[in-house]
Amino acid sequence: MAYNPFNSDFKKKIPIGKIPESRLLKKCGLTNGIGFVKECFITQERSEEKGDKESNKNKKRRKKKKTITDVLTSSEPVPGSPADLLSFLKSHHSQTRSVIEQEELTLSESCFLSSNDLTHSLSSYLKEVCPKWAKIQKQHTQTRSVVLLIICGSALRTIDLIKQLIAFKGQTKVLKLFAKHIKVDEQMKLLSKGVTHIAVGTPGRICALLEKEGLTTQGLRFLVLDWNYRDQKHRRMVDIPEVKGDLLKMMDQGLIQSCREGTVKIGLF
Repeated sequence: MAYNPFNSDFKKKIPIGKIPESRLLKKCGLTNGIGFVKECFITQERSEEKGDKESNKNKKRRKKKKTITDVLTSSEPVPGSPADLLSFLKSHHSQTRSVIEQEELTLSESCFLSSNDLTHSLSSYLKEVCPKWAKIQKQHTQTRSVVLLIICGSALRTIDLIKQLIAFKGQTKVLKLFAKHIKVDEQMKLLSKGVTHIAVGTPGRICALLEKEGLTTQGLRFLVLDWNYRDQKHRRMVDIPEVKGDLLKMMDQGLIQSCREGTVKIGLF
């Protein structure tokens, strides 16, 4: 009987597993050079196909994930609103506070000034939300306190905002409050020496001054957050993790309570 590996009768007579390897190859026609090489080519092609598939899978795995910068760059700037700040506070406090404590930290619409619609400079925005500034700043006589507190994300942005205040501030005293090259004790002395009307600074340093009572909220009337500004990486202040954490901590230093009591108004610039 001629060998046929697919013949069931042949398999019964000679079990395939018991045929010596040389005989099996000879009967299958794989011992002649052409047949054996052809079979090797098929195996090689399959291995190449498998390698291509694996490399494609690796490329998909290595695909770069989108960063905050990528997302923000592709999105159109939208003016911040009170709802954005409330959502920001709620998302944090919902993980750390009870429901009752969260209700005590909610802010009503009356706690807010009108928000910047992205058409204002800092001076024009402040003139709109503080129309009686000349009268208000004359009434301020307390040390270790300011009437207007502006919060931004970096020391460089602080300097930039102070320059933008020229058309608004008049003869009022402005103090920069950030950590870069300035010790907190030096800033505490400056605040206690004389009356300061406006302070511009970062959340981390403001928080440190509030904790050490170098700065109080007693004379504070306006809290302006530099909400819409984006840095070179297109990040807002609340998109930078360390600044975001300091901002939340700062708000808990009596500022939310002052807003709820009606003594402080919040503006989103």
